[in-house]
Amino acid sequence: MKEGLNFSIPKTKKDAKERLFVLRKAIEHHRYLYHVLDKSEISPEALDSLKQELVTIEKAYPELVIENSPSQRVAGKPLEGFKKVPHEVTQWSFNDAFGEEDMREFDARVKRFLKDKYGRDITPTYTCELKIDGLKVVFTYEKGELQTAATRGDGKIGEDVTMNVRTIESVPLILEKPISIIVEGEVFMSKSELVRQNKEQQKRGEEPFANPRNVAAGSVRQLDPRIAASRHLDVFVYDIGQTTSEFPDTQVGELTLLRDLGFKVNPHFKLCANISEVIAFWSAWKKKAPKEDYWIDGVVVKVNEKEYQDAIGYTGKAPRFGIAFKFPAEQVTTVVENIVLQVGRTGVVTPVAHLRPVSVAGSVVSRATLHNQDEIERLDVRVGDTVVLQKAGDVIPDIVGVVKEMRTGKEKKFTFPKFVEDSDGTRSPIERIPGQVAYRCANKNSFAQKRRKFYYFVSKKNFNIDGCGPKVIDALLDADLITNFDDIFTLTLGDVLSLPRFAQKSAENLINSIENARTITLGKFLSSLSIEHVGEETAEDIADELGSIEKIRKATFEDFQNIYGVGDVVARSLVSWFRDSSHASLLDRLLSHVHIKNPSKTKIKNGKFAGQTVVLTGTLSKMSRDEAKALIRNLGGEISESVSPKTSILVAGDNPGSKLTKARNFGVRILDEEEFLSLLK
Repeated sequence: MKEGLNFSIPKTKKDAKERLFVLRKAIEHHRYLYHVLDKSEISPEALDSLKQELVTIEKAYPELVIENSPSQRVAGKPLEGFKKVPHEVTQWSFNDAFGEEDMREFDARVKRFLKDKYGRDITPTYTCELKIDGLKVVFTYEKGELQTAATRGDGKIGEDVTMNVRTIESVPLILEKPISIIVEGEVFMSKSELVRQNKEQQKRGEEPFANPRNVAAGSVRQLDPRIAASRHLDVFVYDIGQTTSEFPDTQVGELTLLRDLGFKVNPHFKLCANISEVIAFWSAWKKKAPKEDYWIDGVVVKVNEKEYQDAIGYTGKAPRFGIAFKFPAEQVTTVVENIVLQVGRTGVVTPVAHLRPVSVAGSVVSRATLHNQDEIERLDVRVGDTVVLQKAGDVIPDIVGVVKEMRTGKEKKFTFPKFVEDSDGTRSPIERIPGQVAYRCANKNSFAQKRRKFYYFVSKKNFNIDGCGPKVIDALLDADLITNFDDIFTLTLGDVLSLPRFAQKSAENLINSIENARTITLGKFLSSLSIEHVGEETAEDIADELGSIEKIRKATFEDFQNIYGVGDVVARSLVSWFRDSSHASLLDRLLSHVHIKNPSKTKIKNGKFAGQTVVLTGTLSKMSRDEAKALIRNLGGEISESVSPKTSILVAGDNPGSKLTKARNFGVRILDEEEFLSLLK
C-alpha cells in the first residue's frame, strides 16, 4: 500500500457500511479485470488507494469487517498444521495417452461404451483443455462465498489450505451469483514469477526452485499465509463437482458458467467434432505451449456431453470419459554411475541405473529403471556411459539411448548376477520367469521382498496407516515385532516405545493410526495383499463384481476370468493365491482384526431403483450427494446429471433450480428428500 494517503472516515456506522460496500465491489471488479482478464481500467496505484481506504475504514469500524473482504486475503496468525477435509465429491485423476494411437484407442473405447449403453452407434464430441502443470485444489462456495479450499489428497480426504488460497488474487472470494458450488482448479506459479522468486532465492544464498509444480504445492502448504502471498500464485478453474444451480449439459457449458461466475478459466479450450480434430489441437499446442507464461504438459480431453459422461462412468481410479493427452517427454543427457538390482514386492528383480543428477522436465532425476536384462542388452548400456534420458509422460525417468561416441573404453558391461544380496546379508538366487523377459528372486520370502510388501500394505493406496512409512516398517521388522501383515494390528504402545527414536507422543500417534486403519474398502484390502498381477484398478473391478471377500475366496478360475479386465494370467494368479493354505491362514487372522466395507456399487438386481435413471438436484440435508448416489446405485439404479425424457426419477432437495421445471415438462416422477428417504427404507 502507498503511504502518506489520507482518507476521511465516515462519521456514522451506516455511512461506513455503505462506503465499504461500494469499495469492496469496486476492488473486486478491478481485481477480476487485472488478475483474471489481464485488463485494467485504472492504474495499480489507484487500485492500491482503494484498498488502503478500505483498510482504513475497517480499522475504524472493526465490527464491519467480513471474512471475504478484499482486505482479508492475507490475515490471521500462522497455522500450527493443516486440518484434514473430507471431499463431498470424490476427486479423480486421468489416465494418460502419449500419442495418436493411444487417442484413437480411447475414442474407440468411448464409442463401445456408448453403443453398449444405448444399443446404437453414437459419435460424441470432445472438449480439449490445456493441462496446466500445477497443484489441484478443490474450492467450496456457499451462497456465493468461499468457505474452504482443499488439496486433492487421496481423492477422498485432502488438506485445508483455505488461508493460503485466499492470498491468490485470481481466486474470487465472492461469486457473481449467490450459489453454492464445488469447483476444481489448478494452482500454479507462472514462468516469470519463478524467475523472480529464484532471483530472491539467490540473493538470500538459497538454492533456486527447480520444479514449478513443487514450488506451487510448497507455497500452498506454507503454515504462514504471508509466505504464500509473497509467491504470487495463480489459478485456472476447469470443472464443477457439485452445484445448487442448474448443472450444464456439456463441458463447454461448464467452462462458460465458471467464467460467468467470476472464475479464471483458461481461454484456450476448444470443442472438437471428432478425435482427428483433438489430435490436430494437440499437435498445434505442442509448438505453442512454450510461448505461454505457464507450464503446459499436455491436453485434457473429455467427452463434451454430460449425459454421455454419466453413461461411460469411471474405472476404480479414473474417468473413462476423459484422458490426459501428454506432450512428448523432454530429453537430456547424463552419465550412468552404477547399475544395481532392486527387489519388488512381487519378487521381480529390476535393474536400476544410478545417474549423475540432472534436471529434466522441471525436476532433478538421479535414478532410472532399466526394466530387465533384455533392455540392457538392446540399449547396450554400460556403467560409465553417457545416456539420453527422458521422463515418459513427465513422470517416469527412462533411458532411451546411449551416446556411444562419448565412450572412452573405461565403461563396464553389466551382467545379471546369479544371486541378489539382501539387506540382512543373505543371498537369494535369481531365476528367469517362464515365458517372460523378467527375472525374480527365487526366495519368495526374501527380506527385501517382504519389506516392499509391507511398505505397500501400509501405504496410502491401501491401509493408509499415517506415520508408518518405510523407516518405521524397517524398524519393526528389524526388531522382529512384525512378521506377517496381521502383526501390525497386534502392536502395543510398549512395542512401539521399544523402537529407537520413538517418544510417548509419536508412539501413541502410531497406535492411533493403526486403530483408525482397521476399516478398509474391499478393493483396497484386495490390493494390499500384493497378489501377483493384481493392482489397484484390477482389485477394484474384482471387488465391484464379486462384492465380498467371502465370494472372492471361493471364486473359481472361470469366475475371475469372466470379470471385465481380468484375463487368464490374472485369474490363475488369484486362484493360486487363495488356494494356498498359508494365505488362507493369513486372511483368517487379518479378518479377525479389520472390518471390510463391501462396495456400494454392487447392485441389487431387484432393488427399488432397478432399471431406473435417477437425477439429483438441489441440496440434501440428511446426506451428501455422493452418499445418495451410492445408495441409488446399490439398489440397482443409474445416475445421470441431466434431465431428459429417459429420466425415471428426480430427487429434489432445497433450491432445486431449473432441473425441476424440466422434469415436470417431461412428466418425470419427482421425489422430495423425505419421500426419497422413505423409499429407501
